[in-house]
Amino acid sequence: MSNPAAATKSAYAAAGVNIDNKMDALKAVKALVGSTKTVNVVGGIGSFGGLCRLPQGSPKDTLLVSSTDGVGTKLKVAAMMKRHDTVGQDIVNHCVNDILVQGAKPLFFMDYVGASKIDGSTFQQIVSGLCKACKENNMALLGGETAEMPGLYPANEYDLVGTIVGTVSRRKLVTGQSIRAGDVIIGLPSGGLQTNGYSLARRVFFDICQMSPQDKLPGTDQTVGDALLAVHKSFLKPVGRLLDNNIKITGMAHITGGGFQDNIPRVLPKAVTAEIDRTTWPVPTIFNFIERQGKVDHDEMYRVFNMGIGFVLIVPKTSLLRMKTVFKNVRQPWYQIGVIRVRKPDWPQVIFSK
Repeated sequence: MSNPAAATKSAYAAAGVNIDNKMDALKAVKALVGSTKTVNVVGGIGSFGGLCRLPQGSPKDTLLVSSTDGVGTKLKVAAMMKRHDTVGQDIVNHCVNDILVQGAKPLFFMDYVGASKIDGSTFQQIVSGLCKACKENNMALLGGETAEMPGLYPANEYDLVGTIVGTVSRRKLVTGQSIRAGDVIIGLPSGGLQTNGYSLARRVFFDICQMSPQDKLPGTDQTVGDALLAVHKSFLKPVGRLLDNNIKITGMAHITGGGFQDNIPRVLPKAVTAEIDRTTWPVPTIFNFIERQGKVDHDEMYRVFNMGIGFVLIVPKTSLLRMKTVFKNVRQPWYQIGVIRVRKPDWPQVIFSK
């Protein structure tokens, strides 16, 4: 007697989707994902939905904060390098920073991996990166979706998206509404491009300059591929330490797509302007190379890229001394990159003094 299930599987596999391969890939990472379990996770993985309780002792005014983002075309560099462990870290850390700007700390993370065909080795590398970053940020990888869609994604490529949920007490929520003229703007250095500007960066390195990922980035000891795959930093530990010590922060911004001009205004009251002094921190070599070789306008660079500043804090002057002490204790480098001014009628919300 014929086996209808086998026939169905065979027809589906012939159409480009092999369910057995996908399930084998998921089984292979089950222990890896399980290693991210926190005390707040209820049950194991594999159900249709993941369960997580609020941390014990959470205040009654606890808010859930969530965000979703993707890695973007940095994935093309990962495919060129045949290295997929870093992009999992990228998406987790990116999402951690996105909710951190409101003072939230992560609770759990969920991922989406879509491809024309799930390759077991590639998938395991991605998940290992997800798990590494989840553990470093003290949260669970609670679940996700793995989808094979031949014809929608190009062969040997995939998409990676993540969703994060965190918590913050309403009374500790950082909104930016208390920002005032005279507050100081602090910049925390990035580790590279983070996860933004890769379409332009790839055009400069691989189309205009005809370089390969194995070529050395001029002026550095890094290869182009390693420089482009540098992991997007999480700023949870240093900033979280400030929050834990009740050091007043009036606003924060994650410098992602849109750079300084589009991200800092997201937390600014309309009555003020952020004045940034671009001479106050060293711009990493990779950005200077892209600007020079790509003939990119200087101001556009600061809108496309983070230019070496991955996260911005806005603090009253009275917070500076305590902030310095905390950052020294956790060995967090920082730069005083600007000041908040009263906004004049014709001023944008971000201006560059130099």
